[in-house]
Amino acid sequence: MKKISTIGILVLSAQMAWAQQADTVKQSNWSYHFQFTAISQYHSAFKAPYKGRNSLADTAEIAATSATSTMFLGRKLWKGAAVYFNPEISGGRGLSSAVGVAGALNGETYRVGNAAPAIFIARAYFQQQFALGNTGYEYVADDVNQVGGMVPKDRITITAGKFAASDFYDDNKYSHDPRSQFLNWSLMGNGAWDYPANTRGYTMGLVVELVKADWVFRLSSVAVPRIANAPKLEYKLDKAHSETLEIERKNLFKRPGSLRLLFTNTYSKSPSYAQGIQALADNNTQILDVISGQAEGTTYGGRKYGIGFSGDQELTDDLGIFARAGWNDGKDVTWAFTEIDRTASLGLSLKGARWKRANDVFGLAAVVNGLSSGHRTFIADGGYGFIIGDGKLNYGKEMILETYYNAKLTKTFWLTADYQFVNHPAYNKDRGPVNVFAIRGHIEF
Repeated sequence: MKKISTIGILVLSAQMAWAQQADTVKQSNWSYHFQFTAISQYHSAFKAPYKGRNSLADTAEIAATSATSTMFLGRKLWKGAAVYFNPEISGGRGLSSAVGVAGALNGETYRVGNAAPAIFIARAYFQQQFALGNTGYEYVADDVNQVGGMVPKDRITITAGKFAASDFYDDNKYSHDPRSQFLNWSLMGNGAWDYPANTRGYTMGLVVELVKADWVFRLSSVAVPRIANAPKLEYKLDKAHSETLEIERKNLFKRPGSLRLLFTNTYSKSPSYAQGIQALADNNTQILDVISGQAEGTTYGGRKYGIGFSGDQELTDDLGIFARAGWNDGKDVTWAFTEIDRTASLGLSLKGARWKRANDVFGLAAVVNGLSSGHRTFIADGGYGFIIGDGKLNYGKEMILETYYNAKLTKTFWLTADYQFVNHPAYNKDRGPVNVFAIRGHIEF
């Protein structure tokens, strides 16, 4: 009896501790976070026998500066439910107004068209979690767009509203955030994924996630731009929408790591590159303006599908590696992200513990980008997308090397030095190479 009483007391104590923890979590009904990022870039002069409307300037550009500021607000509603709201201010301009390199040079300016600061709503969405079976709960700490609390270990999460597709897909521990990691577009994400987004990188729709042990399955259906790389979105069940499926496997090895396989399929008003090539021959400016994002198309029927891979793996407490690869069919024109049809990247991230700077990070990565045959012919014939176009093309794969050092100087402030070497900018052997330097300041709390 004495043994049973002891066990009973231990069980009761555990139950009371769990209840006390749950009560503490219940009191965390709000989440508040803030970030400010300023980036200033410079690129050297380089050889260029000709240039076009979307060419990177061949003369040196100094102090192209961007700035973004975001509030991340979250509110718990009821069990498993929360809403998130992110007002944002952004301004500034990228080098050559963010054209001339398919793997563009500053991930904070890739959607900023006007240099004047502008206020907008980046995200506003509702999220509900449902437990699957009786698998228990785990604690998640308060974070950006995450109210701290207990969540089911096995669950279904439904998200509806306005968000960035990259909030959920193609994540990577070492290469995803241009505010603290690599700046290049094709390193912060999979360049061959023409992911559905408006000019500033956001869309509206629905995401469903199934989380079970070390597996995660994600499926979404969201709106697409009405005009290439433009602010207005549309969603039509039979004409204009984008679906993405991702399968993620975590913790394959003893240390933390993830592998992700991404499938995408998008319908829009995008013309084909074959239509663009014919439009160049016929001087059909209406189709050419649609392709370059200067006008709205009148017909639907565009489709782009693709596949992507992403992986990251911790090797030691301080060192991690990552890789990406991506492919899309490249038949219809780029509609939302950037003009990359094939991509592969590899890199590493090293914390500064070895030189007694445990919170600093050094990163080094290389990426190779390519075009489909139709896309290549269209650009070579003098066509323009909304990112690249030199008037003609001596094709070569775009190759980029990037390295950075991110130093944590105070509890809330980081300062980064960044360098990018770009060979064959916009896939053109006749232009470049280009040396790009940047300084980034970042505040978050």
